[in-house]
Amino acid sequence: MPNWIPICRVDDIPVLGARRVARSQGAEVAVFRTSNDKVFALLDRCPHKGGPLSQGIVFGESVACPLHNWTIELGSGCAKAPDEGCAQRFAVQVDNGQVALDADELATLATDTHA
Repeated sequence: MPNWIPICRVDDIPVLGARRVARSQGAEVAVFRTSNDKVFALLDRCPHKGGPLSQGIVFGESVACPLHNWTIELGSGCAKAPDEGCAQRFAVQVDNGQVALDADELATLATDTHA
């Protein structure tokens, strides 16, 4: 069962943008907001060359990596063909406008990946 911890409010994330969440170990997590207020969370590293996805352009339910323009699907974290690879995805809960991430995932997933 997830151990949800509040991160921010949906309104704290720019529309078609991202907010970064620091962790005690591992690279930061990027929390994205789409134009229709859907929220997704991925490791803030492109699977290609580690570009900061939080600085990319969000469109639809994807983000374009700012380094080499790879398109990463926000729901799965995976690159769109012909590119291959996936960024670690994190579970997100939105309740009454409050965004929460799973504390256990933050502490254990992709902790060996550094910015």
